[in-house]
Amino acid sequence: MNLRLKSKFTKFSVVFGLLITGCAPSPVQNQDVSSIPERVLTFGPNCTELFCALGLQDRVIGSTLNNHSRGPLERYKEEYASIPQLTYGSATREAVMGSGADFIYGIDWEFGEEGIRLDELEQFGIKAMINDAQTIEEEFEEIEELGKRFQIEEKADALIQDQKDRIQKIEDQLKNKEPMNVLVYDSEAGGVKSASGSNFESRLIEKAGGRNIFHDLQDRAWITISPEEILHRDVDVIVIHDYDVPSLEEKIETIKSDPALSQLEAVQQNRFVPVSLENVLPGSRMADTIELFYQGFQNGGLQ
Repeated sequence: MNLRLKSKFTKFSVVFGLLITGCAPSPVQNQDVSSIPERVLTFGPNCTELFCALGLQDRVIGSTLNNHSRGPLERYKEEYASIPQLTYGSATREAVMGSGADFIYGIDWEFGEEGIRLDELEQFGIKAMINDAQTIEEEFEEIEELGKRFQIEEKADALIQDQKDRIQKIEDQLKNKEPMNVLVYDSEAGGVKSASGSNFESRLIEKAGGRNIFHDLQDRAWITISPEEILHRDVDVIVIHDYDVPSLEEKIETIKSDPALSQLEAVQQNRFVPVSLENVLPGSRMADTIELFYQGFQNGGLQ
């Protein structure tokens, strides 16, 4: 998984800015938003499913990053299946430029020098809106912006209100409860890849009654930590991302066979909460994920 990239987001406009990891961004340019996009590409299953939730699936001519998905929610299966797949993994420049798209809504890590360049999209007349919310409120703002952009304000408002109502119900049940200490396990290669305190996923964990054990690390959204460092932190439950390969079962076996991680009581007691990767990305699953986390945290895992 790549590092999340932070871009500017301006109300009532779709924002352009060259996102280059480790480099300063180019000056931000506002794009014309006078016409409703007709041929949309979605970069990321969370972005694709959000368009389904807003009833915009007929405007999507291609999806990407389905390798980061375990499939759509049941209530969106039919809509999701109607959307053609542009690429299974990340979109290629050739596929995007030859797609005939006039608009892209995509997760931030797909844009940049090593991905799709925003300045080049502009040359081809393709507008883009970046899915880069760092908080739940920012994602609500993105949904509002899509509502305005596609002139479906009532549908966007209804989706936001449903999310808020469901999240509030969980918050009401958490009063006077101490937060659970949560380790996020994405993958392992040269260390454990995990979510930092600045990661959007940490906001979902907090709403569900948890606290990321690396909440104090804020510089980057995604971090790589040694198993030994994890032993120095109190872990009540482990959230495991389920996507692509290795499988969920293989990840759990890797955790249990690690000399350091196997010492954690959470591992010995099977306190695992599996979650599809798209669940922890900004989109229409925020309430679903908070409900799932709440159940897993309170029950000591879902395995």
